[in-house]
Amino acid sequence: MTVAIETPSVPAAAARRRSALTRLTVTELKLFLREPMLVFWVIAFPLLLLVIFGLIPSFKQTHPGYQGLTVLETYVPIIILTMLALLSFFSLPVTLATYREQRILRRLQTTPAGAWRVLAAQLAVTVGAGVVMVAAILVLGRLAFAVPFPLAPGIWVVVALLTAACTLSLGLFIAAVAANPRVAAAIGNILFFPLMFFSGLWLPIPSMPAVLQHISHATPLGAAWESFQAAALGHWPPALALGTMAAYAVVFGLAAARLFRWE
Repeated sequence: MTVAIETPSVPAAAARRRSALTRLTVTELKLFLREPMLVFWVIAFPLLLLVIFGLIPSFKQTHPGYQGLTVLETYVPIIILTMLALLSFFSLPVTLATYREQRILRRLQTTPAGAWRVLAAQLAVTVGAGVVMVAAILVLGRLAFAVPFPLAPGIWVVVALLTAACTLSLGLFIAAVAANPRVAAAIGNILFFPLMFFSGLWLPIPSMPAVLQHISHATPLGAAWESFQAAALGHWPPALALGTMAAYAVVFGLAAARLFRWE
């Protein structure tokens, strides 16, 4: 007598894996929204920053070094970069380092869900939050302060995706090398403030001395600002700026993949 052993079909197994990833993503989103300080800094703070800058009369004036753009128009991509940096340098690495310290990643490795799906769910929540916030910043700027949409939206989207890849690679690298969430937060702080300075948050890049401008163009967020400005004006960014961001994304992405520990 032959006993037939039924094995799950490939489509059924794939559907279960997708279902597990969906549930993890929804759970991670709920956890994200339950952190009031995180919600403030990532969601409320960039919009508040835009409102404050938009209400400053001098920010509505053009500047010779801004290629006909108003000061506020040059600050919109900086606000977007601030939001992406907060997500990538704090939210993502601190969460993953916490999961590692609490052995959540180790336990998930022994389950059908797999620890990698937690990483995928975290990336999905981070990218999703970034997309929503970018749209909110652009729409608020347009409706409240007459900031025009980019003249080259397709190029602008390419720049935004490359910028996200760059900042997320840095965030994953922090998560890979940080021994615990406190170290991850400390590294995030060390990166955040100088990179935001060279993105033009405190002193617009065109107003910087020549030496600082050169340094700025060599940083990921400085290159991103330059690329966003070019797209806003309707043309492709300089190849050097795109290459700089791509280099950061590749180098730190590969380093994060090599160094990341599940336990």
